[in-house]
This record gives sequence, structure tokens and C-alpha cells, in this order.
Amino acid sequence: MADATTAAKERIDQALAALERKVLELKARPASAPPITDDDLFAPRTPNPADAARIAALEAAGREASDMLAEAAQAMRGLLNEPA
Repeated sequence: MADATTAAKERIDQALAALERKVLELKARPASAPPITDDDLFAPRTPNPADAARIAALEAAGREASDMLAEAAQAMRGLLNEPA
């Protein structure tokens, strides 16, 4: 659990650092400068095909794991409801 927490904290720290860098870059630009095409920090980015395939594989694995956990939970419920 601590490893997952540490990893999550590191990802948050990296995201915050990237956000701070982006804000400093935007503040440093003169008002007369042309707009930046990717200045919307919250806009979804289009993934490249390799990322899209990886995301699809991860989503499929997540659905499979969810189904397996649901089956295991149902089996546990059945065991718990059996008379001893």
C-alpha cells in the first residue's frame, strides 16, 4: 500500500511541477504575443495510436478483472450463506 501511495504522490508532484512550469511560461509571455495553441491545460489531448492501443488493452484488462472479482464475490456470498 505504501508503494502505491508513494507512486501516486510522485505522479501528483510531477503534475504539479508541470502545471507550475506552464503557468510561469504563460506569465512570462508578453500580452502582445500570439496565443499558444495548447494553452488550455484541461483540454483532452488526442493520444497517438500506440497510446490508444495501450489504453484499450488496459481498459479490457480492467473489465476482465472486474468480471472476475464479481464472480469471486458471488462465490464468497454463496459460501457465506451455506449452513455450516
